[in-house]
Amino acid sequence: MKEKITPVRTIRDQIVGMLRADILSGRLPRGTKLREQALAERFGVSRAPIRDVIMQLTQQGLAVSEPNCGATVSERAAEWMQPLIVKIRLDIEIFALRKSIKQIGDNDIARLEELVEGIGKACADGDMAAVADLDISFHEALLSCADEPDLIAIWLPIVTRMILQYTRLVEREEIHEEHVEILEAVRAKDIQRAVRALKQNIR
Repeated sequence: MKEKITPVRTIRDQIVGMLRADILSGRLPRGTKLREQALAERFGVSRAPIRDVIMQLTQQGLAVSEPNCGATVSERAAEWMQPLIVKIRLDIEIFALRKSIKQIGDNDIARLEELVEGIGKACADGDMAAVADLDISFHEALLSCADEPDLIAIWLPIVTRMILQYTRLVEREEIHEEHVEILEAVRAKDIQRAVRALKQNIR
């Protein structure tokens, strides 16, 4: 049965969102082939937008594409790479926060509050795909406050690869509390507290 797509966002963005949720939740396991024809039939579209979707998933680090082999869902990074991935992500987010924290406005805070509330609800519901997706959205919103698109382009493949192996997502209450602490530190424009909260969350 074809899945219903609403006209709120572009078709490509909606399909990317659905497949990202499938990957983060494990419904599409690591190493799964992303076949254009099968996905086109699933979403009731031609193969052209599916090719764009797969390219976007690859740019986000959720899929890997090899010549003449097609695309597959990304595997976990090697264990030895984990400290490096964490360090790079932290460096980017702390850099962005130091640049932006004094100028973060009410609209930015309202967006972060909305996302933290969503994380709390998803944790209470046990919806791990939503928790992972909202986690990424929260940190992306925080990065956006620095108004440096290149930072997000560098950061996104790193954070999505990290989320693919995010075993801490089982600690639902803790993950919500960590995002509350980041929000409160940002609201208070307390950079030292915010950095401590980021380090507690990203590990």
